[in-house]
Amino acid sequence: MRHAEPDVPGSEIDAATTEERLRRENRDLKRQIEELKGSLHGSSRGGPSVKLWNPSPVTIWFIVFSAAVLLVVAFLAGYIPLQKRRALIVSEAQQQEEALPRVEVVEVGRSSRTSELELPGNIQAITEAPILARADGYLQRRMADIGDRVRSGQPLAEIEAPELDDQVRQAKANLQQARAALDEALANYTQGKSNMEFARVTAERWSRLAARGAVSKQENDQYQAQYQAQAANLQALEKAIAAQRSTVSAVEANLARLEKLQGYLVVKAPFDGVITLRNLDAGALVNAGNTLLFRIAQTGTLRTYVNVPQANAGSVRPGQTARLRVSNLIGREFTGAVARTANALDPNSRTLLVEVHVPNADGALLPGMYALVDLSSNRTNPPMLIPSEALIVSADGTSVALVRPDHTVHLQKIQIGRDYGDRLEVSGGLKEGDMIIPNPGDVAREGLKVDPVSLAQKAPQHPALTAPRN
Repeated sequence: MRHAEPDVPGSEIDAATTEERLRRENRDLKRQIEELKGSLHGSSRGGPSVKLWNPSPVTIWFIVFSAAVLLVVAFLAGYIPLQKRRALIVSEAQQQEEALPRVEVVEVGRSSRTSELELPGNIQAITEAPILARADGYLQRRMADIGDRVRSGQPLAEIEAPELDDQVRQAKANLQQARAALDEALANYTQGKSNMEFARVTAERWSRLAARGAVSKQENDQYQAQYQAQAANLQALEKAIAAQRSTVSAVEANLARLEKLQGYLVVKAPFDGVITLRNLDAGALVNAGNTLLFRIAQTGTLRTYVNVPQANAGSVRPGQTARLRVSNLIGREFTGAVARTANALDPNSRTLLVEVHVPNADGALLPGMYALVDLSSNRTNPPMLIPSEALIVSADGTSVALVRPDHTVHLQKIQIGRDYGDRLEVSGGLKEGDMIIPNPGDVAREGLKVDPVSLAQKAPQHPALTAPRN
């Protein structure tokens, strides 16, 4: 009969329960031990006997051998596969260490035989000239204006110069006086020549008479002296005529000069063209040689100046075809030709000045326009072409990673030509058929052994195999 336990806290109840259970388990163990001891004593006192296993030595050795065999088999079954796996791992690691790095290579090819070069150019008139006044005066009237097309010799303006007109009239009067004086001198010369001839005949007659003694010597000397005087007078008249003729010539030259200046009062066009500038209006004062009246340009054929870089200067030659495009004439292309080159580079910009002549029959092109000039040329020996990412720039210069036939890397120095952005022309250092690494990276080491893989098998249209276009 259980007695009622007093109320205790929860922790004390749990401890009491656990202690009771342990005591009960202890009592059960003691009872089992006593029962086991009793069974052993009963067998010794004649109770039921228990037969114990007593193996023979052969059995024991068999059991030991079997256990040893099982241990060996178990050991081999676990150790051998482990060793194989370890050997395989080591072998793979060695193969990875000894394996050649695989790199992609491209074959170096030639650039396009047609080299296209597009450069900016300035369009100018083939002939352009300022028209200045050649005489002082006032602009009386203007007969041409900006944009007018004029012909050679066409009057453009008229200048009024009263002082020049007075000078012309004075020169004409002086010429008339000089000619009158010359005519008078000629008349005097004719008269003097007649007088000298009469004096000569008289002197000869008196000389013969004096030789026969018919007249006195004094009278003969008198007529001889008259003849000598007439001869000297005739010589003086000849010199006066020569001087007067010189005077007439000088007056005529002065008159011709003034008349020529008078002809400049009408300003004329020097050649066929268009008036691009008109500087004065009627009534303006004009000074000879200083006042600009008009500017005329010949636009039937225009010339365009282009500065060609040194790298392309050798591909431009006179007679070469050139094509022009201007931004405001969309869809139109004008064909011209290279007229001449400077045959020398500008030392400041290292460019070659090229002059291109372009026919402009319809007047679509205007002087002063900005144009893009496309210079095309055929190259007999095009340079090599490589991808731009293959270029290696270092302190030693520019080079590429070249893969030799023995699959070793060689840093080959090159000379760069024209730059197309994603491609480069190589003017020296490579030959057609060389294999280069397009993206060298860490494999760009001299003498490194590699396993090349051609990109032509993956991408037949690699940029290095495509001709450049502009």
